[in-house]
Amino acid sequence: MLENLSSHGRKLVTIVDPHIKKDSGYWVHNDLSSKGLYVKNKDGNDYEGWCWPGASYYPDFLNAEARDYFAEQYKLSVYKGSTLDCYTWNDMNEPSVFNGPEVTMAKDKMHGEVEHRDMHNMYGMLYTMATHKGHLIRSENTLRPFVLTRSAYAGSQRYAAIWTGDNTAEWGHLEASIPMCLSLSIAGMGFCGADIGGFFGNPDGELFVRWYQAAAFQPFFRSHAHIDTKRREPWLYSAGEMALIRTAVRSRYALLPLWYTLFYEQEQDGTPPMRPLWYEFPEDEGSYAKEGSHMVGSSLLVAPVLTKGSTQVNVYFPGSTLWYDIWSHQKLDVSGSMNYAAPYEKIPVFQRGGTIIPRRERVRRSAALMHDDPITLVVAPDKEGKASGTLYLDDGKSFAYQQGAKLYMQFTWDNGKMESKMISPPGMSTPVWLERVLVLGSAPPPGQVATVSSPS
Repeated sequence: MLENLSSHGRKLVTIVDPHIKKDSGYWVHNDLSSKGLYVKNKDGNDYEGWCWPGASYYPDFLNAEARDYFAEQYKLSVYKGSTLDCYTWNDMNEPSVFNGPEVTMAKDKMHGEVEHRDMHNMYGMLYTMATHKGHLIRSENTLRPFVLTRSAYAGSQRYAAIWTGDNTAEWGHLEASIPMCLSLSIAGMGFCGADIGGFFGNPDGELFVRWYQAAAFQPFFRSHAHIDTKRREPWLYSAGEMALIRTAVRSRYALLPLWYTLFYEQEQDGTPPMRPLWYEFPEDEGSYAKEGSHMVGSSLLVAPVLTKGSTQVNVYFPGSTLWYDIWSHQKLDVSGSMNYAAPYEKIPVFQRGGTIIPRRERVRRSAALMHDDPITLVVAPDKEGKASGTLYLDDGKSFAYQQGAKLYMQFTWDNGKMESKMISPPGMSTPVWLERVLVLGSAPPPGQVATVSSPS
């Protein structure tokens, strides 16, 4: 199965939870028990709780030996059937204990000499540290891990992406996903998202379409549901709704060069890819209390449809710049609130005047198959006819970029003249090329664009 997925550039993510089944025939349980690596009761005996397997024990991840043991389990020789294209989702890692107080571990359980009450919030992060290390070990520290976590702590962004947990197929939960992801973003967890369509319940076609349209502009993009919900593959909805979902997914993939650049820049300076309006427009006090919309980087303003039956959105345009509708390319010279049309096929998204965003327009089966595709630059001039933006490229999988194997460049537009320069010394060759420059508004058509390249 994995080889079939890999042949199309796709990856597999499997759930690995922290609780270990109490079973004398299970070698992981026997190892942890014999090594004394479980959380203890006050009397020194192993703590037993209840989770998905039934009676379960919980590893003491505050103990570095326990983390190292778990990391070793990700070696390809140990994790049978796995490959380097198999990644990990650490769920239930608060930890979840079905028969515990507040469905978690009692505060008086012991991690060596430390009570659980003093490290509860760290437990999930310590678990992802072990998983992250295991992914590094299996590739001999050459490939970047992908780990998804439900529980996090200060510093978790170094090890894992996060989602907002078990939501419900309700319009209110779609609406809540935006402030939740913004809160995570400004707290440092920039790789965040929500379950598209809601984890519990069954979304109707309209909610499902609108959720896909909104989530396509959030950092972590995933549909996920409880086992007892109805099947919700897009092709199980009407042909029209399936087409709208396909359009939303394609809009997401076209912007992957922008997202990749934003994630690189986040690694450099901590700036989150998904931002509140006031992050980009701190001088605009009217943006401070605005919810329901957000920025992608400094360049895109996203205002999703968040209520059933709506075909327009009240959009707040911060600052005093130009904005361009990314679908129609209409130029807007507007500040403050404005009701904007939001027909079923799209949500309002606007490119900020003065920005340049990179896109890839080829339709492929996976992001990996798009890796060498050409770039389209979309230029949105400001009121002075100027714009700028950045693009980051590397091999998409290794740590070679940390030794300089990357391309990080800036593009500037000045009234018909495009210039590119390297922000850092070029450290790799690439077949990627600039296919098209699309200038929005009243700028001259691409055929009249003059280009200048500069090495630094």
